[in-house]
Formats: sequence, structure tokens, C-alpha cells
Amino acid sequence: MNIGDVARATGLPAKTIRYYEDIGLVTPARDDNGYRRFRATDLHKLSFIGRARSLGFTIEDCRALLALYEDNKRARSDVKQIAQQHLDHIDAKIAELKAMRTTLGHLIESCAGDHRPDCPILEDLAVISQKEPC
Repeated sequence: MNIGDVARATGLPAKTIRYYEDIGLVTPARDDNGYRRFRATDLHKLSFIGRARSLGFTIEDCRALLALYEDNKRARSDVKQIAQQHLDHIDAKIAELKAMRTTLGHLIESCAGDHRPDCPILEDLAVISQKEPC
């Protein structure tokens, strides 16, 4: 299969497939003319990576998961550890987003939204943080 066929089959843009090749996630064969020739195993790897990326796994997580997938002697615990770390990251991000939403909601409620120039939203954004400098 050529890159266009693989792109259609996996739903990944050709540019992304080339990038995955550049960073060593897939290594398609090359014809005499230099064109990429993807095998069924390449298609499977790209589908695997695409699914993992759609779940938010990083490129390095995908690399580790793919290596574990290809290792018949892998331990489930290794796979679970990567997935659990990612879930913990997602949970932390959700908590951060909920806090942002709550703060922004309070700011919006405090603003009358009329034609007056003073604005509690802008005033809050202009407050200098009291955090310790790095």
C-alpha cells in the first residue's frame, strides 16, 4: 500500500504518517524508486498508534505501548502502569479545568455586562499573583 491508501485506511493524515516514520514508530519498506510501501504490519501499527493518540497518550507512551504490544513476554503490569499514569494525568487536568471553570463562572457572574467601563473580569485578570518567584 502507498501512503495515500494507508492514510485512508487509518484516518491519519499522510503528514502524520511521515512524522511517525521520521521518529521511528514505523519503518515502511521502500520500492526501487524510493516510494514507501506499507505492509499490513505497518497499517496495524499506525492504527494502534492512532487509537492510542486519540486517547491522549503521548508519543513516548505510544512508543512504550507499541514495544509492549510487540513483546510476547510483557507483563500486564507494565501496560497497566502506563495507562494508570495517563489516567492520573487526565484526572489532574479535569480537576484543573473544573477549577478554571468555577473561577471564570464567578467572574462572569460578577460582571453586569453593561456599558460601564469598569469591569470585574479585567480587574481580576490584572491582579498580580502572590506566588513565590521561581
